[in-house]
Amino acid sequence: MPIPPRLQQTRPVWPQGRRSAVALAFDVDGPTGDAMLDGSLLSNPRYFTQGAYGPWRALPRLLDLLGAYELKATFFVPTWVVLHWTDICARILRQGCEIAYHGHHHEVFIDCSPQQQLEIMERSRAIFQQRLGVTPVGFRTPSGDWSEETAALLRDFGIIYSSSMRGDDRPYFHPPRGPGPGLVEIPARWDIDDYTALAYTEEPDFPIGLDRISDYRTVERNWCAEFEGYHRAGLCWTTILHPKVCAKPGRLGILEGLFGRIRDHGDAVWTARCQDVAQWWIDRHAAGPEQTP
Repeated sequence: MPIPPRLQQTRPVWPQGRRSAVALAFDVDGPTGDAMLDGSLLSNPRYFTQGAYGPWRALPRLLDLLGAYELKATFFVPTWVVLHWTDICARILRQGCEIAYHGHHHEVFIDCSPQQQLEIMERSRAIFQQRLGVTPVGFRTPSGDWSEETAALLRDFGIIYSSSMRGDDRPYFHPPRGPGPGLVEIPARWDIDDYTALAYTEEPDFPIGLDRISDYRTVERNWCAEFEGYHRAGLCWTTILHPKVCAKPGRLGILEGLFGRIRDHGDAVWTARCQDVAQWWIDRHAAGPEQTP
């Protein structure tokens, strides 16, 4: 299918003349989130075990699959998970993948003051340095939102990119506060989040009022079609996937189909970690016009 001239003119340039970029990204939330924040986790062992399945069983399986397809990925990990599953988090790094900020308890950033946000980031940085020996440069807001101060706060903290917003299908810069480029945004899409097709729990009730487990082959076709659309237009595709949702034994076939489709395009696709995409965008566009939509 030919690309319309307007899209050809605005298509980003990727390393070594590659047509598109793919930055696979996974949120290793474990049992963090609302039940931990409101204190109900301790009285809800079922919820705890549902979440713990992610780092305990699903993440090793996912890393095996990524290794088999020779793919690198970015993992956004709350540091409470790092404290309790340090070894598997260390394997993420040994495998050449990236680990990045995702709060400590998977906090709702828009409900936190700038000072509280900074304290979460400082606590997380200390844990990453002490337990894994790294200082991440990327961030994904745990709750999918943030306050108007967050982007500048993150940039001042030393973060170079976020993958939190939804407003484009290529990276862009948030408005800077002071000299230098603003925070790079690598936008993802909630409608391709695995929760929208594959999540169901009884307690807490999600999704409320109905079962929602889509046909696995339909999910695979949808994800592959979305990747193909981004590739055709020469864009940057990233994901919001969760090992505890998508890396169960029967669902690995969905990921195998997706990874195989990406690999079918060979060197025409730049498969990279989010930090690599962000640095490429900074190097090429820091003086350019790209800003938040």
